[in-house]
Amino acid sequence: MPSVFAHPAVPIALACVAGRKRVSPSLMAAGLVASLLPDADVVAFRFGIPYGAMFGHRGFFHSIFFAALAGAAAALYFRRRRAVSFLFVFACMASHGLLDAITDGGKGIGLLAPFTAERYFFPWRPITVCSLSPRHFFSSEFWSVMLSEIKWVWAPCCLLGAIGVARRKRQRS
Repeated sequence: MPSVFAHPAVPIALACVAGRKRVSPSLMAAGLVASLLPDADVVAFRFGIPYGAMFGHRGFFHSIFFAALAGAAAALYFRRRRAVSFLFVFACMASHGLLDAITDGGKGIGLLAPFTAERYFFPWRPITVCSLSPRHFFSSEFWSVMLSEIKWVWAPCCLLGAIGVARRKRQRS
């Protein structure tokens, strides 16, 4: 998986593209949480749920279906802009599984759960996988992961966000 430092890049970029009129600070906070929430499934290990099980790590909670449920919950909560809320939270959460599917480690992602238990990776997997161990953050491997995430996640997201901000500024003038 990309680290907890990489997943928030997507909601930040999307919020820059959409602007504050569409993505309020509270919706932005929901998007940030949604981008990180799928990894809460690591608690499954404590309950004896195996990694490759439907509700194991990188399973159901990393799926497009679960992202749609989260988007629907956001649309119900943020009533003023239901469509924007749904799309924003859905995209933020779905990005988690998609980013994980381009890492170079693990046992695949349950992108289509609960409809199939099959796990998927994309053929192109440039992101260095981050260890689940907290000890990882104090190793030399950590910097390799960070450089990979800067190159493959943060740089493209920063570019997308900058283009969105520039586009909105140009439209105002």
